[in-house]
Amino acid sequence: MPVTVFSPLTLPNGSVIGNRLAKAAMEENMAGAGQLPDEALFRLYRRWSAGGAGLLITGNVMVHAEALTGPAGVVLDAHSPLEPFRAWAAAAHSGGARVWMQINHPGRQVMANMPGVAWGPSAIRVDIGRNSKRLAQPVEMTAEQIEATVARFAETARRAELAGFDGVEIHAAHGYLLSQFLSPLSNRRTDRWGGTLENRARLLLDVVGAVRASVAPGFTVAVKLNSADFQRGGFDAADARQVIGLLAPLGVDLVELSGGSYESPAMTGHSPADERTRAREAYFLTLAEDLAAASPLPLMLTGGIVRRPVAEEVLAGGIDLVGMGTALAVDPDLPNKWRAGGDAAVTLAPVAIKDKAAASAVGMARVRYQLRRLGKGRRTRPGVPPLAAYAQETVLRRRALRRYRTWLQARPIS
Repeated sequence: MPVTVFSPLTLPNGSVIGNRLAKAAMEENMAGAGQLPDEALFRLYRRWSAGGAGLLITGNVMVHAEALTGPAGVVLDAHSPLEPFRAWAAAAHSGGARVWMQINHPGRQVMANMPGVAWGPSAIRVDIGRNSKRLAQPVEMTAEQIEATVARFAETARRAELAGFDGVEIHAAHGYLLSQFLSPLSNRRTDRWGGTLENRARLLLDVVGAVRASVAPGFTVAVKLNSADFQRGGFDAADARQVIGLLAPLGVDLVELSGGSYESPAMTGHSPADERTRAREAYFLTLAEDLAAASPLPLMLTGGIVRRPVAEEVLAGGIDLVGMGTALAVDPDLPNKWRAGGDAAVTLAPVAIKDKAAASAVGMARVRYQLRRLGKGRRTRPGVPPLAAYAQETVLRRRALRRYRTWLQARPIS
């Protein structure tokens, strides 16, 4: 029988996802007091679980309390209480979905006004043109900091399993720390972590190995990887193919393919992509189909998918799992509507800002506006003016930044 969006998927570790639709990770920035999940996130994930997706992947959970992508980021480390995470996993399981925690370190992609650290493989600031100074100037990581980072990923994964999650997804895409090491544009090191792709992939491979060794065999370990950075001289599809091959022997169960970074935000549709791909909505489908032809691991594709025919086209191209972010932020019931035979789709007006980095930031603020409404038990408002959503988020970020500074000062340094 042909694979459809409602066919189950069995992963290499034997775990089964009930259908081929996944709620892809979106950075909620909805942490409550203590950088912990609270009722707003529980309500949001109960809503998604009831919507019919077979898998829910959380937004960024940070492995290092001093390195957050945003001031309202969730932190799970050795000092975090587990009970709020148990409640989060239970909420996500409530409708029958599997749930994986996405675990991440931002590296150099940290705002300049954030306390804590900004680390990178090399001391190269993110270049987003005239807005570059809004991001921190990173320092080059020492060998000791690299080793400590590997341990942090493993500890967060171990605790995610204790909290009842079904797996973790290690974020090595979108220009965050592991992706920075993979890219020759941001990694100019001359030691064992720089130079050849094998060296640039060393941190990711060490993280995967440490995580796999810290969790049970049936606990899923996935990796999110760029199919390409969409930057001249950066990480490309040939590199992605090689890295997938390096991951295969390490007990990885699935690789999610996306693309882009803060510098080239392809993951939000604000970056070059060929017209064939753009016309099919799935931003990275052309690259993913090429990778799927030789991939030793199951693949998931995320980016721009809002209609069932496009999701079916992704599966027909050899991809195993369809990831949707914005579509499920606007309509969390989309999988159930498709199962009932409807042609439901999601449409958002484009953000009319020429600066790609600014358009991406405003577009993501509009998505997070929907998540906050769902977290309050309200209906989404896809027609909200993007700049109004961004203005609201700016106020909330300032409030969260004050709270995060106070929390971080009172916390043990890890």
